[in-house]
Amino acid sequence: MDTETCLKKLGYVGVLYFATADENGAPQVRNISAIHYEGTDIYFLTARGKSFARQLYADGRVQIAGYTRFKETIRLSGRAVEVPQAEQMKWRDVIYQEQPYLENVYPGESKNIDTIFVIKDYTIEYFCLSTKPITREYFSVGNAELKPKGYLITDKCIGCGKCIRICPQGAIDKGSPKPFVIRQNNCLQCGNCFENCPVQAIRRL
Repeated sequence: MDTETCLKKLGYVGVLYFATADENGAPQVRNISAIHYEGTDIYFLTARGKSFARQLYADGRVQIAGYTRFKETIRLSGRAVEVPQAEQMKWRDVIYQEQPYLENVYPGESKNIDTIFVIKDYTIEYFCLSTKPITREYFSVGNAELKPKGYLITDKCIGCGKCIRICPQGAIDKGSPKPFVIRQNNCLQCGNCFENCPVQAIRRL
């Protein structure tokens, strides 16, 4: 898996979930299909008067998720910025051409309420449940910084093997110099090992 393939898969999904937080910090999710992919840049359209736009103006952080029929979740986390005014019409025309239904939503001059945002710096998490063991991968685009997730077995490990026995994906191996190591690309991040380690040798990243 790679960034380009993840974006292609999101394009095939078409309608994606976009999540933001409102002024009270409450999560807000909506479906967006007015999306254009230009290389690794992601352009999308909304109306300036919508709560979605107001939340983007206020904060900019957005998380996007798509789910394929192959049990793949692709999640993007980044910051959306409004496209400069000089470029607004260019990208609006591109999105309207790719999504003809928009002419029914905002006919004629009413489309002037539209505005285009772009995401250039973001991280991608790819998570597939149809493989055995499961597959998890992370990618960074632009200046976005990947932050580690999951669990790590520390030097406190005594090598009892309990974590190996209870890992649902068999994602823990004997390692060197540490007794056991978690294969992060196959980890469910369920916390089973963390909760059951008899010496609390596993920490959450």
